[in-house]
Amino acid sequence: MYELIGSKKSRAFRVLWALEEMGLEYKFNPAAPRSDEVKAINPSGKIPCFRVGDEVLTDSVAIIQYLADKHDKLTYPAGTLERARQDGFTQFACDEMDGILWTAARHSFVLPEEMRIPEIKKSLRWEFQRSMNTLAQRLGDNEWLMGDRFTVADIITAHCGTWARLSGFETGQPAIDAYFDRAFARPAHARAVARQAQPAPE
Repeated sequence: MYELIGSKKSRAFRVLWALEEMGLEYKFNPAAPRSDEVKAINPSGKIPCFRVGDEVLTDSVAIIQYLADKHDKLTYPAGTLERARQDGFTQFACDEMDGILWTAARHSFVLPEEMRIPEIKKSLRWEFQRSMNTLAQRLGDNEWLMGDRFTVADIITAHCGTWARLSGFETGQPAIDAYFDRAFARPAHARAVARQAQPAPE
């Protein structure tokens, strides 16, 4: 039995979504970041954490790629050109979406107030839209990033889309907005949303 540890409004949702897409059994404990419970298994206090037997994995991207590789779902095999392209999309989402959105969050409420630079968010919104222009070109007429196959790269990218919408970062690209809507309409996404609202296991 796997166990996912991490609060509802965090990157732990990516792992919830992946688990539901793969149809795997798991326990979910919505512990808060930097809580004593989390620090006991991850000294940084960051979430998500993921128990696999006696081992604990960290970082949402690493966790869902591990699950995809282990269960041969939501991914192309390592060593293939398709996998390299898939990993390229994953890295794009981390660098060009997650990184921008996280910087905006840090200067909104994460950093100590005296360290925040609110003016930086104007340039971040400009940079985000440039990235979305690139993503729209790479997506083209495809349903998903890798064509007709939904992969871990779509989970990371679409989750960043949720974050962008909550933060008021517009894509400026109808094709990308439609892509996000398709991802959010997936049954596994709905199950993950419902699952995260359930209490932690006894």
